[in-house]
Amino acid sequence: MFLKNNKYSEEELIELLRRQDRKAFNYLYDNYSDAIYGIVLKVVHTEEVAQDLMQDIFVKIWKNITQYDGSKGRLFTWMLNVARNSAIDYLRIKRPEIQDIDTAVYLVEGGQKAHDDWTTPELQEIVSRLRPEQQKLIEMVYWGGYTHEETAKQLDMPLGTVKTRVRGALQDLRKIFGA
Repeated sequence: MFLKNNKYSEEELIELLRRQDRKAFNYLYDNYSDAIYGIVLKVVHTEEVAQDLMQDIFVKIWKNITQYDGSKGRLFTWMLNVARNSAIDYLRIKRPEIQDIDTAVYLVEGGQKAHDDWTTPELQEIVSRLRPEQQKLIEMVYWGGYTHEETAKQLDMPLGTVKTRVRGALQDLRKIFGA
């Protein structure tokens, strides 16, 4: 996991966050902000925008922690989804052209490389442990801003296959985090 020290277990952290404990929130920010920032930056491609979104993302996490369901995945995975969805929402509002798949493909292909350009070394190392086809799906869905439908179309795969493989990649990532 990305924790800098072992002050809280994930369960303790979640419980304290649900009680709106500010020390727990500071701990959460200190230990996860770099990873979340790297993900947001991969989607929006602008440091200033990524920095602005970070505050909104952590406020959403703080306000919506009661919506986190541990049976559906780890806290970090839930936070990744909050961050990714916030960044994609920003792009779709501020840059409506991103809704067009051809433009989105151009922006992604022109603006990033698969692994070499990731800004968070921990994420690069962890995702590099996945099979190449899983890495591609995670890259497209979590860093490229693609929906599952757009990914299926771009890769010429059935939507159900994309969803199943993304779910499998996330399960493999959970195992890696647990190791």
